Amino acid sequence: MTKETNATRHQPPNSVEDAITSRRSIRAFLPDPVADDTLRDLLELAARAPSGTNTQPWKVHVVRGSARDQLCDEIVAAFLAGDQYSEEYSYAPEPWGEPYLSRRRATGWGLYGTLGIEKGDKEKMLAQHARNFRLFDAPVGLFITIDRGLELGSWVDIGLFMQTLMLAARGHGLDTCPQQAFAGFHAIIQKRLAIPDGEMVVCGMALGYADMSAPENQFTPDRVPVDGFARFVDNLTNN
Repeated sequence: MTKETNATRHQPPNSVEDAITSRRSIRAFLPDPVADDTLRDLLELAARAPSGTNTQPWKVHVVRGSARDQLCDEIVAAFLAGDQYSEEYSYAPEPWGEPYLSRRRATGWGLYGTLGIEKGDKEKMLAQHARNFRLFDAPVGLFITIDRGLELGSWVDIGLFMQTLMLAARGHGLDTCPQQAFAGFHAIIQKRLAIPDGEMVVCGMALGYADMSAPENQFTPDRVPVDGFARFVDNLTNN
């Protein structure tokens, strides 16, 4: 694979297909700010995502500047202290079964290998994990919430909104990283951003311009081929 540069990565893709295939979770960003007009354009595009009976259940809290820095500092401090982490919803099964466990491990060790982090190096693993809560240095943090009274169908709609937002970002030469890890520090996020009790923190998302000089941004996880997840049914059985 040809190594991408900042100049090539920051150019808007030529097509929707290019936006889809070039989107991946970026884990190192440049400090360059994202213009207000661009942020509003991205959110307006993302709001075109489908939702059941047009309920549009998503809410987004956009954090920048000193507010972003203060929030990240507090969450990183809590993470490193092993403090204040709690889950309001279960993202992962316990335990993970196959083939999901193997896919997770392949991605994790592929990323760590790119960064030169060896198995058992807990100090470097902890430092890399903490970078999640610095938004990987992205200048913009998006915290996505949902009303507590809504059910699983609306969570599906939230996923559609997030994917639309991430593809819209690629269309502007920007990148993202969706981060469910932030949900474990929902109490800090809700307090500092004055999010009403009636909303639940679903996840965070880093947004900005990718730093393609960072080795982790050259890593792309494998995808399962179509025949590994799709069935084509042309005739129904009689029993």
